[in-house]
Order: sequence, then structure tokens, then C-alpha cells
Amino acid sequence: MRRRWPHQIGVGHLEITPLQKRYVMDVLDSNRLSYGPYTSKFEKKFAEAHRVKYAIMCNSGTSALRVAVTCLKETENWHEGDEVLVPAITFVATSNVVIGHGLRPVFVDVDPRTYNIDPEQIEKQITPRTRAIMPVHLFGQPCEMDPILKLAQKHGLKVIEDSCETMFVRYKGRAVGSFGDIACFSTYVAHILTTGVGGLAVTDSDEYAVILKSLMNHGRDSIYLNIDDDRREDKREDKREDKSYFFKVVERRFRFVRLGYSFRATEMEGSLGLGMLELKDQIIEARQRNACYLTEGLSAFADRIQLPWHPDYVEHAYMMYPIVIKDPTVRKQELVNFLEENNIETRDMLPLLNQPIYIQLFGCIEDRYPVAKWINNCGFYIGCHQGLGHGELDYMIDKFREFFSMSTDQRVNT
Repeated sequence: MRRRWPHQIGVGHLEITPLQKRYVMDVLDSNRLSYGPYTSKFEKKFAEAHRVKYAIMCNSGTSALRVAVTCLKETENWHEGDEVLVPAITFVATSNVVIGHGLRPVFVDVDPRTYNIDPEQIEKQITPRTRAIMPVHLFGQPCEMDPILKLAQKHGLKVIEDSCETMFVRYKGRAVGSFGDIACFSTYVAHILTTGVGGLAVTDSDEYAVILKSLMNHGRDSIYLNIDDDRREDKREDKREDKSYFFKVVERRFRFVRLGYSFRATEMEGSLGLGMLELKDQIIEARQRNACYLTEGLSAFADRIQLPWHPDYVEHAYMMYPIVIKDPTVRKQELVNFLEENNIETRDMLPLLNQPIYIQLFGCIEDRYPVAKWINNCGFYIGCHQGLGHGELDYMIDKFREFFSMSTDQRVNT
């Protein structure tokens, strides 16, 4: 067996490229940190990559979700106590933003192979107060969007895609983020595309785009959302029109039309995102390649652990590599502790319903969602990012082999 790896093999990866450094230095040299040309170009290219009309950058994926819900609550006249369907396995931010708007999250169990929201479980959770479905593309894999959209249309529901863990991949040839009324992405540390902090809300709706941008900027009048908005007159040929428009901007610069948030990102994050966007294809290909390598190496234990699976009409971005223990003689914590002791980082597969605050809010409801409960008790993930080479991957596979070769007593005593 291999000796202990000299450093932690993490679930995420960050490597600042020379192009990103050049862009960041250009931002610093420009003496401008507020929204500017780099962020604008990043938004445009990100939208193009996902085949949507608009992308609006903010300071986190959670903020993107928050303004998405706020926007629809305003335009669709939602009221406190109205319901939004969310999966029973997801990062806590998904349902937190629903609760934070005075709405009620209604949980839906997940598919036992993809870990995404199970379309067959959705309709039974729909009530007269249901207003939206929030499918979450977990771990890098798109949800089954066709049946979800069909149900949304049948019941007149809005769709908010939580795609914070998944980008640049497709379901039946169509990009994540292009299905819902609004979709939200994250560029936080350890995500697929990293800007340190950051997120994006994307949409094809002209109306939603204006509202989303306003909400991220304290609810400002959309006539003035960045410091370039009062310079548009420089491009107009009719100078009298220029003057009239300029005075209109001056009059409304400090006008707020809705309750909003300070969710703005800076040009630093925009420049980092634009630089990393150049490598998106290589990043996704490397993650997919590493995931295939792990699956091949761990296939000898397929009767004891469930490895990632996706149908052939779905692409997988592999933000992480999820594993669920099937062998009843193996305790999750024993395997996780063994891996951690051998410098292989693990994380739980986003347990939600058993979180202390959720038990406090909703009671002990985990038994109602048997698949989610199984994942909570038996699931975890490891890294398969583009920073891993065959040395790290072979070491990880070897450590699984070493663990499963031990007797039950040996595992307990490790």
C-alpha cells in the first residue's frame, strides 16, 4: 500500500492563471473596483455559454438565489406562507432563502441514483399555495428537467434553477440555467469556476433582468446602476437629447424603487471570472476524465459503494465525486475517518433535514424522505477536480482498497 500522501487531497482546487493575474493588475492599474468592463464582459460571455440572454453578477450564489426569489415574489404577487418546492438533499442556502422571504419550503425526496429532486415525487407535494419549483443541479449533474417543466406548466408554477454546483454542461443538448424563469450560479472558492466570492443570476426575461440588477444594487432606479450610466449621452448624436437624458439621470441617481440589497461584486471578481472562463472546456474535461478514472478504479467495490451515475443524455460537470455506502456492514464514519486520516478530504452529501436548525423549525421529518435519509446516513463525497493527477487518484483508489481489505475489528480500531 502507498504511504500517506504528503498533503491533503482536497475536494476543491484553485490555481490563479497568468491571464487572471494580468486582468487583475489591469483592474488595479485602472483605479476602478466598482462594476466595470471586466464584469460586464464576464456576464456577457457567461450568458452566451449557457444560451441565455442575461447574466447578472453578484457577490454569491446565495445572493443570486435571494434576488431570484425576491424578483418573482414581486412580479407574481406571492404572499407570506406561499410554498416553494425544494429537494430534501441540497445545500442549506437553497431552502434558507425561501424561509427568509416568509415563504414555506416544501421538501421533495430525491432520486436514489442521481441524488437530484425526484420528478415522480413532485406532484404529490403540490398544493393550492405552491408557487414555484426550485430544482437543484447537485454535484455537477443536471436534473431531469423535462418532467419538471411539464409539471410546472401544468400547475402554473415558476421554476428557479439552483445551479450553483453545476455549469457548462447540458441536459438533452440544452445548457443548465436555460430552463427556468431564473437560474443561479456560484463562483465561490472550490466551485467549478472560482472568483473567490461571487455568483450570477441568469434569465431570458427583459423584465426580470432589470429587477434582478436593481435588487442587487439596493433597489435603485434602473436608470443608474453603475457609474457609467450617466455617460451614455456621449454616444448620442442629438446633443439636446443628450442634455435632457443627462439631467434625467442626475435627477434619479439617488432614487430607490424597491427594497433591495447590497449584493454587488467588484471588478476584481469579474476579472478573475473572465480569465478563468477561457479555461472552462479544459476544466470540465479534466473533471470528467478524473471521475471516469476513479469510477474505473473503484468499480471493484461497486457492490459495497454506489458510484456516480448519469443517463447518456446528461452531461456531468463533477464538481465533486459523490459516494453512498451500500454495504450494511460498513459504517460511513469509519470509512470517512480512515480517508481523512490518510489526507483525503471528505464532505457529507449536503444533509438538510437533519440539521439542528431544521429540526428546530420543522421537527423530526427525516423519516418521510427515505432516500434523503439513506444519503444523509451513508453518503459523502471526495474530490475529482482538475488539479488532481494520476498519482493522487491512484492513491485514493488504493486507500479504498486498503480499507475494504480490513476486517470489521481492524476498521473500528483504525
